[in-house]
Amino acid sequence: AAFRWLSQKYPKIISPVLEDQPIVMDDGTVIPVDTTRPNPNGEEFDNLYLDMNGIVHPCSHPEDRPAPKDEEEMMLAIFKYTDRVVNMVRPKKLLMIAIDGVAPRAKMNQQRSRRFRSAQEAKEKETDKEELLKMLKQQNGGVLPADTLESMTKKAFDSNSITPGTPFMDILAGSLRYWCAYKFNTDPGWAKMKVIISDATVPGEGEHKIMDFVRSQRTSPDHDPNTRHVIYGLDADLIMLG
Repeated sequence: AAFRWLSQKYPKIISPVLEDQPIVMDDGTVIPVDTTRPNPNGEEFDNLYLDMNGIVHPCSHPEDRPAPKDEEEMMLAIFKYTDRVVNMVRPKKLLMIAIDGVAPRAKMNQQRSRRFRSAQEAKEKETDKEELLKMLKQQNGGVLPADTLESMTKKAFDSNSITPGTPFMDILAGSLRYWCAYKFNTDPGWAKMKVIISDATVPGEGEHKIMDFVRSQRTSPDHDPNTRHVIYGLDADLIMLG
């Protein structure tokens, strides 16, 4: 809602982001983006803050492809999306990854009603799918083709598991730590960057934890007022602060 209001009232604040793309060789080898090179947008940034809600939820129900079939596919999609955002910004000093923790009570009530509704809709879809399977089985003499059976019985990733306190959130935090360690060892662009991961065990929503961190840094006597911050996930896509 905030992004829609801002973009309509101040349309000139929105600008396209240029992205370097991986190079695919003739033999199929992929050369990744060289993040040590200058930012193709002509601007350099110090800190990048990721509200992971803006990454995890789009990965759980993407618009251009089927939903992930399991947690492993979900994690790979999150890594790919996160890597793309980091490559666009190329922070020089800090990357903060903020995962939603327990929300305030009022927001929790709103989330619970929304998730109950989502669970009920998922149950209804499964019932409809079972009825369709029965009908197809009757039309095919009691036998279903293997490909039809696999596609119809496959369950999509349950987005209700993206909730503080679930096993998925614990797996997400551990997977992100593993992935960041992998990037430190393989990507030269990460060599001088500090990474902070605030997982679901830390109370507060991702955007609140990010803003609290930014405010605390700005009140520090060692803070450089010329630090350039970029936040991803606060209603809009990329927001530049300072």
